[in-house]
Amino acid sequence: DEYQWKGPFYFIQGADPQFGLMKAWAVGDTNNGDDEWGEEIKLAEQAVQAINKLNPKPKFFVLCGDLIHGMPGTQWRKDQEHDLKNVLKNTDQDIPLVFVSGNHDIGNTPTRETIDNYCKNWGDDYFSFWVGGVFFLVLNSQLYFDSSKCPELKRAQDVWLNEQLAVAEKHKCKHIIVFQHIPLFLRKPDEDHDYFNLEKSVRQEIMEKFHKAGIKAVFSGHYHRNAGGSYRGLEMVVSSAIGCQLGEDTHGLRVVVVTDEKIVHRYYSLNELSSQGIEKELLDMLGKQN
Repeated sequence: DEYQWKGPFYFIQGADPQFGLMKAWAVGDTNNGDDEWGEEIKLAEQAVQAINKLNPKPKFFVLCGDLIHGMPGTQWRKDQEHDLKNVLKNTDQDIPLVFVSGNHDIGNTPTRETIDNYCKNWGDDYFSFWVGGVFFLVLNSQLYFDSSKCPELKRAQDVWLNEQLAVAEKHKCKHIIVFQHIPLFLRKPDEDHDYFNLEKSVRQEIMEKFHKAGIKAVFSGHYHRNAGGSYRGLEMVVSSAIGCQLGEDTHGLRVVVVTDEKIVHRYYSLNELSSQGIEKELLDMLGKQN
């Protein structure tokens, strides 16, 4: 049923609730300073409450990685995961949650074990789903960042991705949209490689593959600031965090409206979304049902 286009809809994208980073960042110890996350709990609760109030309801709520700050094997990780799940279980039961793995969830250099642990806790590290004629792909971007300890898992994701893109072509989907934690790039497709984007040759290969497949947009987090750019019709959308801000942006969420023709999105502060909801211009796009 979801293979068919049924008219415009919208979803909510969030990123980096990252329980524990605010304290770690404030004390200047990002390896061990994450023993408190009360501030993040409040922000995540505010995000859930804002989403629950929206009318009409979003089709789903996707969290683009770094669910918690504690890296695999660190002291506070289990408690952070427990507290985040406690907040998220209050999300309206009609709004499915979609989880994307980030570097803090599976490690900067993931292993089979760290990925297995993530999957037990949050679900598959890569998968696809359909909503109203639109094909969504969730990718594990750590496998593109550093798969040196699990090269066979990177190969498996690559094979799977090629198969999925063939499926999308066969079904003549309306749009293809990708979610991953690490952006392909922050502003320009040929910018230098650093911690916040993918290595240039890897990036080039993925961008070309996405362009050929007709993918319209990639949504990610990781940067804790809003950014983005485009490559040959492929839009790269980088959303700031629900949790700790590393730039001038506010704690927030992105509202993404999918119409017949295009994908339109706007980043809202949590306060703005809580108090005012979605602006009329975006709601009007949803009203144009076929």
